[in-house]
Amino acid sequence: MTGRRPLFRRGQRHAPAVPVAGALRAVETLLLSGGQQTARRNAWAAVVADRQRAKDRREAEHEIAALAGAERGGAARPR
Repeated sequence: MTGRRPLFRRGQRHAPAVPVAGALRAVETLLLSGGQQTARRNAWAAVVADRQRAKDRREAEHEIAALAGAERGGAARPR
């Protein structure tokens, strides 16, 4: 099982609920012109990329500190 809920449950007769992201995208399509949609999606992609770079940088700093501590023969000091 992939962890996703089934679209229909036993005895359910109405349409399934639209996921929140899909609903927001539908509202965005109605309210914003094409250029604004593209700009908003590009901005969000940049935010996600920045968060990933920050996470990678923190992990790299942690590894470097651990290696530096191992070379000195002591434990690395956590930040």
